[in-house]
Amino acid sequence: MGWRFAVSTLGMPGVPVREAARTALAHGCEGLELRVHPDEEVHLGLSGHDADRVRSLLTGEGLAVAALAGYAKVAAPGADEPVVGELKALIELAHRMGAPAVRVFPGGDGDARPRIGAVLGDLRDAGVRLLVETHDSHPTGAAALDLVAGFGEPDLAAVLWDAVHPWRAGEAPAVTKAVLGPYLGYFQVKDAVSLDDPTPVPPGEGAVPLGECGELLRSWSGWVSLEWEKAWYPAIAPVDTPLRAAAAWFGRYAPR
Repeated sequence: MGWRFAVSTLGMPGVPVREAARTALAHGCEGLELRVHPDEEVHLGLSGHDADRVRSLLTGEGLAVAALAGYAKVAAPGADEPVVGELKALIELAHRMGAPAVRVFPGGDGDARPRIGAVLGDLRDAGVRLLVETHDSHPTGAAALDLVAGFGEPDLAAVLWDAVHPWRAGEAPAVTKAVLGPYLGYFQVKDAVSLDDPTPVPPGEGAVPLGECGELLRSWSGWVSLEWEKAWYPAIAPVDTPLRAAAAWFGRYAPR
């Protein structure tokens, strides 16, 4: 399959999906990573009719849904039921919209096993993959892997490698890639000013070793998505600027 290029709507906060699709197409993307959030057009309260409408819109534009970027926290402290309920809702929405995966966060030191275990059947039935991002309490590939490896089903529960967080936590890209192995399910290309300053900059302008990441991923197949955190850093440039840089990086390293 090789690589497929996408962009997250996190970089286009509040922008309608139709407009986000046009931006993606203008930069050679094959898909959109849709942020699932109350502030966005796609959210967990979305009706079936509206989910079908968004899916049809993207299909008509020739774009796939690369993933749904949800905010469930599988290892958050507290009761299991609310987390399981949120996961089930994300999986159902992904199935309806034709998304192959849902992104979730670790979120703490709770036990993720009963939460993920409770939705393995839903994932299997829906044909959807759960992706735990290298983030917050589990920023490295090794840490995120601990949350999913015990199930032994990387086609159902795997890891999303965010280029910034493992590196900032001291895990070299070669280690992240090696540790994840078959559990590497998705890659978010992004850059930051420095180890001490996580402010986003266009890929290639910061300190993240994206060249090394690109070389390591040449033998891998899957979605590569630009995550531009404009929702959290409103003063940074519009998404077109980093998307041009991400497209150039993609063109340089994508396997032929």
